[in-house]
Amino acid sequence: MSSPNKRRDMDVMKLMMSDYKVEMIDDGLSEFNVEFNGPKESVYEGGVWKIHVELPDAYPYKSPSIGFVNKIYHPNVDELSGSVCLDVINQTWSPMFDLLNVFEVFLPQLLLYPNPSDPLNGDAASLMLKDRSQYDQKVKEYCERYAKRENVTNSGAEDESEEDVSDDESDSSDNDIAGHVDL
Repeated sequence: MSSPNKRRDMDVMKLMMSDYKVEMIDDGLSEFNVEFNGPKESVYEGGVWKIHVELPDAYPYKSPSIGFVNKIYHPNVDELSGSVCLDVINQTWSPMFDLLNVFEVFLPQLLLYPNPSDPLNGDAASLMLKDRSQYDQKVKEYCERYAKRENVTNSGAEDESEEDVSDDESDSSDNDIAGHVDL
């Protein structure tokens, strides 16, 4: 019984020591969020997603449960729940895989090579098959709207102060205009 627990602990520690930002939920090592960047040279490049991970008691013999927290437009990701349709996670999982495989191989491959013939998001699959350029544009719109770093990390104080400054600048220019009108 201690072997799966040791393996889980080791895999979580490896993930935490990698380049990924890991946010633990509660006190255990069985539920956490990971910051995931869209693959380079893809329509998802520049997007940042929070991936929710739950490890079952039988991990690594049973696959982790993973899902996107912020929205992503993809045929194999349910838009509302963030659930992922990925064979290697759902059906062909092996204890030879670890959490780093999920974030370094499986999720990038999912985003690079969507499978519209096995969709969780029928609209995305249909659009991808009918008009790839329009699909790519919609993916980019979702990235711009829902997958910005400040949407994922709560420590966006710098971003907030920049927004405050830009708001102040627009307010002051409005006041200047109003001031000129009053003269």
